[in-house]
Amino acid sequence: MKKGLFIVLAVGFAFTGNAQTKEAPKAKTEKATAKKGVVPVTFKTTVIERKDIAKGTDDMFSFTFKNTGKTPVLIQNVQTSCGCTTANKPEAPVAPGKSSEISVKYDTNRVGAFEKTITVTTNVGEPIVLTIKGNVLGEVTNEAPAH
Repeated sequence: MKKGLFIVLAVGFAFTGNAQTKEAPKAKTEKATAKKGVVPVTFKTTVIERKDIAKGTDDMFSFTFKNTGKTPVLIQNVQTSCGCTTANKPEAPVAPGKSSEISVKYDTNRVGAFEKTITVTTNVGEPIVLTIKGNVLGEVTNEAPAH
């Protein structure tokens, strides 16, 4: 009798453990799918590169985006990777189907190649990383080289 009860309990626990094991992966899959979901903000490009920028100019990088979702999108924050880069975001929500832009300015008094990122946080979806790349030329001199 005790042997029979032990077998019934063991089989019951085995089925219970197996049922829990099958549920856990399903929950993870649903979370991953929800996280990957459709991004309601579509940028025309996420990388802008300018080969030659004159030193000291007020050159702007403009990232145009469209709200492809069904609810208004609010750009909550734009965070640049360093203090040499500033970014301006739209203050008002962007209605579904409408476009707007994020403008970025790099300190062109810093000569040489650069690559900076801007992380955009919205009220929907995951953060989006934008990148600006370029090369700021040094000062042009009209002096002849010394011999």
